[in-house]
Amino acid sequence: MKKGQILEGIVERVDFPNKGIVRTVEENGEEAFCLVKNVLPGQRISFCVQKKRNGRAEGRLLDVIERAENEVESPCPHFAFCGGCLYHKLSYEDQCGLKQEQVKKLLDPVLCGQGAWSFEAMKGSPAEYGYRNKMEFTFGDEVKDGPLSLGLHKRGGFYDIIMVSDCLIMDEDYRKILAATRDYFEKTGLPFFHRLRHTGYLRHLLVRKGIRTGEILVALVTTGGIDSVAEKEEAAAFKKKGEVSEGNRVYLHSGFKVVPDMSGFSEMLVKLPLKGKIVGILHMINDSVADVVRSDETGLLYGRDYFYEELLGLRFRISAFSFFQTNSLGAEVLYSTAREFIGDLCDQEKGENQPDKVVFDLYSGTGTIAQLMAPMAKKVVGVEIVEEAVEAARENAALNGLTNCEFIAGDVLKVLDELGEKPDFIILDPPRDGVHPKALKKILAYSVERIVYISCKPTSLARDLERFLEEGYRVERAVCCDMFPWTGNVETIVLLSHKSPDSVINVKVEFGEDDGKVPLDAIAERAKKYQPKPKITYKMIQEYVEKKYGFKVHTAYIAEVKRFLGLTMYGAPNAVEELKYPRKRPPKEKVEAITDALKYFEVI
Repeated sequence: MKKGQILEGIVERVDFPNKGIVRTVEENGEEAFCLVKNVLPGQRISFCVQKKRNGRAEGRLLDVIERAENEVESPCPHFAFCGGCLYHKLSYEDQCGLKQEQVKKLLDPVLCGQGAWSFEAMKGSPAEYGYRNKMEFTFGDEVKDGPLSLGLHKRGGFYDIIMVSDCLIMDEDYRKILAATRDYFEKTGLPFFHRLRHTGYLRHLLVRKGIRTGEILVALVTTGGIDSVAEKEEAAAFKKKGEVSEGNRVYLHSGFKVVPDMSGFSEMLVKLPLKGKIVGILHMINDSVADVVRSDETGLLYGRDYFYEELLGLRFRISAFSFFQTNSLGAEVLYSTAREFIGDLCDQEKGENQPDKVVFDLYSGTGTIAQLMAPMAKKVVGVEIVEEAVEAARENAALNGLTNCEFIAGDVLKVLDELGEKPDFIILDPPRDGVHPKALKKILAYSVERIVYISCKPTSLARDLERFLEEGYRVERAVCCDMFPWTGNVETIVLLSHKSPDSVINVKVEFGEDDGKVPLDAIAERAKKYQPKPKITYKMIQEYVEKKYGFKVHTAYIAEVKRFLGLTMYGAPNAVEELKYPRKRPPKEKVEAITDALKYFEVI
């Protein structure tokens, strides 16, 4: 297999995230594998090899020669070009099954040594289409020097923007706002921000909507003004032609920038016939070179700078950048499951006094989970590093009349050292990279009875679970929640419980020289006999193999043998499950040598 070579093959499987493993045959007749994205299991495809390193290859999809048996026609007109969704050519049932299989494949090797555990059926999204409550659109052009476009990035082409006016995962109001905004600014002739030249004006359009309340918040993101002489003359020419209304006029700001008046834009939006209601329109200035939706300065064009959403009977105030699950109905399923996993901390139906349990909600965001758990606990402590999110959490708790929630702004790693109380339960909802190893060590030190781990990236979850198992925890239940239909993403909820003895036997021991007593001089000897064994490192195994067998073994081979034997992997050089290429199996003689070393060091 060589770089630039065009081959055909069968997609054996698709691993998380979007890693198609394609089986092909090389010129010498040997079987080989290549990683190709944007494919489905069972397809026969042609692909071009783009990378080849250490016997592993990565390719680019050229064509689907034969469709998979369960493949269907995509209902989305943008699917062939848009980079947003992956599985529009599978039924919703099949895509849920594929995601569940991907997660189970990652968890099985980790949990195989702990005994039975329950991996429950995927919980699908209540809404398969129109579920997104937040969309970020980018201004640009679909082809070089083409007309203004406003939409999502083209698949495989970061600088090309395609209109997605018929996108199925956003509702009708988003589509109307998107089309009207593009048409409005196409008439003004204002240039979009060019991400290579770092010139231009129009950058992004952010739209958020409360699915339960129908309230809509719109934010237009631009640069601080138009700097170049050519752009200034172009804008002035449009002003002279009088092709735009007075509300869209372009004028010269004090200084050397052309700054458009956005009042006409906001007036146009509030007149749109929408099912929901626009409650706020913001104008954000972003002069950074990074292509991200952010604000250096925010002006209010209309209404207010927040909207309300409701989940499970609670009301939440959400600003433009507040973290909130993008699928409101799916979030209700997710959080209800998390609450079910923890179980009732007290039987409130019997009218008992206030429960006495303390819950830590780590990586709490705007405090959604904390507030949903508050009625079941004496106190809930939320820890979140983003100060804006913490302030929103405090406001929302007050809005919902919750007085037993405390929210702390700071890094979980540092805040845990400052908390003086021990929790009874812990909820973890970390970012995609999972829990920081040092923070995880402190969390484990609490030795709480139950932990609920909510993960948006199963590879990070699998890595962290290995550490939990080493410290005496076991996975009782796990379930996937499909928060993002048609995409490759999935949320996973895991209930961890700490192992405890089935029974306790009290034994009275007396020390001394008489019969029936333990001699004092034997204590040190017994302690030495039963002291923990030293940790066996990969370097020790490599040195043993090289000394006894005369050849070296790579850490990847050691990791593969340990995986096969069901041994824990945390802290190993090759512990991370998210690999770019299929694993290369070690030769038989090296498997035998590594196994011998593991027996020598009494690992097995």
